[in-house]
Amino acid sequence: MTVGVRLHADLRKARTPVLRYFRFQGDPPPLEAYVVVRTSRGLEVGKVRTPPRKEKEAGEVVRLATKEDLDLASRLRARAEEAAFYLRARLQEEGVRAKVLGCDFTLDGRHLSVHYAAEERVNLRRFTRELAERFGARVEFLAEGPREEAAYLGTLGACGMESCCSTWLQGFAQVSIKLARDQGLPLNPEKISGPCGRLLCCLAYEHPVYQELLSELPRKNARVCTREGVCGKVQKVNPLKGTVELLLEEGKAVEVSKEELA
Repeated sequence: MTVGVRLHADLRKARTPVLRYFRFQGDPPPLEAYVVVRTSRGLEVGKVRTPPRKEKEAGEVVRLATKEDLDLASRLRARAEEAAFYLRARLQEEGVRAKVLGCDFTLDGRHLSVHYAAEERVNLRRFTRELAERFGARVEFLAEGPREEAAYLGTLGACGMESCCSTWLQGFAQVSIKLARDQGLPLNPEKISGPCGRLLCCLAYEHPVYQELLSELPRKNARVCTREGVCGKVQKVNPLKGTVELLLEEGKAVEVSKEELA
């Protein structure tokens, strides 16, 4: 069995409780308890957010965190901010077009992860030795995409609320232009793209409902007839209303409900 833990060193700076699941031995750690877990990077501190469940493991719970563990984690977060500030200054000095999103250390301070974003491909490895000597840790650079960048920085969505990725979303679903077409949305990039410049994640939320509604209606450009014998070509489908717009042979357009179709 595992418990879901939100790591203190999570990439996302906003409130998103991104969970990873860690196996435990003996009694499960209590909800909201701070624990020390072993990840692929080393020891890290996190907070238990779920009761025991069967999930894919990301590591193991080593122990309940002590006051000393939490104090050390706090000092390392401050040191990670220092590392991010230093690297941003160095990138500016060297004219490297990359944005440092954040840094984090493992609990022993021996591993420093640097999360960055760049519009073009950049090589930051030349700063590895410099950072390693200054902060006494092995350095790992992790390139993040536009969606991850938006999640980390925190943005506002088209709805006026904080974006889903920076508040509660656990992962990014695959979103295609087909979802916008099925929902009858204007294929204007400014209308269907988020602050990250990618298609809105929320296009996927209601799509299953649209698929169900569309399955009960004829497709666009299909030729159909009503029970009264009126025939025409479907030029518009309105899934929420449960109607289609027919273009008749004489050029007249009429709206017909699905119940009226033959």
